[in-house]
Amino acid sequence: MRFESAGRRLSADLSRPVSIAIPLDFDGPQASCFDAPPASSRPLRAGLSCNCELLTLAPHCNGTHTECVGHVTEDRVAVCERVPGGLMLALLVTIAPAPVSATPEDSDPAPETGDFLVTAAALEAACRRHQDVTPRAMVLRTAQPSAPGPHRSYRGGSPAPYLSRQAAAWLVAHGIDHVVLDLPSADRADDGGRLTAHRLFFGLPPGSRRADQAARPQASITELAWIDAAVPDGWYLLDLQIPAFLSDAAPSRPLLYAVEFE
Repeated sequence: MRFESAGRRLSADLSRPVSIAIPLDFDGPQASCFDAPPASSRPLRAGLSCNCELLTLAPHCNGTHTECVGHVTEDRVAVCERVPGGLMLALLVTIAPAPVSATPEDSDPAPETGDFLVTAAALEAACRRHQDVTPRAMVLRTAQPSAPGPHRSYRGGSPAPYLSRQAAAWLVAHGIDHVVLDLPSADRADDGGRLTAHRLFFGLPPGSRRADQAARPQASITELAWIDAAVPDGWYLLDLQIPAFLSDAAPSRPLLYAVEFE
């Protein structure tokens, strides 16, 4: 595939997708968070002569998933209607989360001692090396001191880094409609229900829980992705593959296609 962006000619081989989703094994190790039970399967017993299973899962907790503004509003909004599919230009960058003691950036409520933040300063520094074109999506890989495996169980009030207020605002200011994270949540696990980064990214006014007040109703956040170290930073086409679930979140399979400049 050949295409243009910002006057630059680019190409991508659509026969070579790279999945950055964690495969959900209903009978094996799984990623999990928020103390949710593991995803499970059991056979449908109806005298059938073929495999037919009943699957039980919590999309927000049991693996790679994509969510929309309906995650933080009283209105029921379906992610498959807000993310219709298709290819979009994306930038993959690796970010080193900063301990709260080493950055002036913050969140609401205030981070606690020992927390780590994905900061706007780190985003700005990482993207400075990739100013060729303008992406609609960003894939953020966090370089953590002891990188967790894909099947980690995230427990406690702050089991992983999360976005600072300033980082969420930076993504909005730079026109990023879709962000993919290798984290269990864009926000602190225990933040008193504020979900500050989510609300900023979706463009919700302070205190609003109405989807029609979102300034960015088209935005999406993908969490619990797994970006292998062998996948280099740089430009990609992103395909967010989402089933037609009428729910605020759904399991997803983000696919990346490496982009080359001609």
